[in-house]
Amino acid sequence: MVPVMVPVMAPQKQMTGMLGHPVAENPIDRMFDAVYAHHGLHWQFWKNDIANEADLARAVAALRPLGYRGMCITVPWKVAVIPLLDAVDDDVRAIGAANYTTIEDGRVIGHNNDGKGVVKAIEKVAPLRGKHVVMLGAGGAGRAMAVELAWAGAAHITLVTRREQQGLEVSERVRQAAGVPCEWKQWSSPIQLPKGTSLLMNATHLGCAPECEQVPVDWNSVDPSCVAVDVITNPRQTPFLQAARMRGCPTVDGVEMLVQLAMQIFERWTGVRAEEAVFQHAVSSALGEAGQAKHA
Repeated sequence: MVPVMVPVMAPQKQMTGMLGHPVAENPIDRMFDAVYAHHGLHWQFWKNDIANEADLARAVAALRPLGYRGMCITVPWKVAVIPLLDAVDDDVRAIGAANYTTIEDGRVIGHNNDGKGVVKAIEKVAPLRGKHVVMLGAGGAGRAMAVELAWAGAAHITLVTRREQQGLEVSERVRQAAGVPCEWKQWSSPIQLPKGTSLLMNATHLGCAPECEQVPVDWNSVDPSCVAVDVITNPRQTPFLQAARMRGCPTVDGVEMLVQLAMQIFERWTGVRAEEAVFQHAVSSALGEAGQAKHA
């Protein structure tokens, strides 16, 4: 009798991903896929470029029937996504933006750990308590970071934005959420920092690959002891951080923030304890840094 060969079916991949615009230069998919592979998880991460709000609504509605386990939300959709979700957590309610979702019992639930990632990254370099912060930009990520920096002990926050309504709204949200003084200043070029600024954060897209524009800061107004922080993940060393280093400032790059927040999201999605060394190696490989010394 000829034995019957029964095909072995591979387990269905568990899907996760990102919704944003643009997303091409973000290394997050290669990082997550490498970490999934390291842990032997049959999971995959898909980046999705969503160009308008109508497509965003379609994409969010499709998460459940397509079987996604979770989805990161990046610019410019961190605020616009909220009405499309079935529920949000307390952080999203306080901050007014969501940066990732979980799908639980058929419900798409919004969360925000943007600020938690940046706090962990900054506190590897310097304590936040008592810092006088100037933040350039106050979009979906910026508003989360401003609130979390206030919760972490920042003494005063100044938001510098082009849009007055956005700056005033986020300033008021920070004051209500944390009781920390927060003011808005109009974006002007070059940007002059108030005296006493001890932490300067670029929360804009300026400096992102492939354009890699310079942020118009008057570096003569920046004290060399001021910590410079950039949210951009690619390139790791942006023109903003390069200029800060030339000024003598301690720096925190966006890749470090990405690692810290991605570890939290990974644990929430998979239930597996994240290993920082695995994430650091995965993102360095994704950025073509394998074998190079990690930037301080």
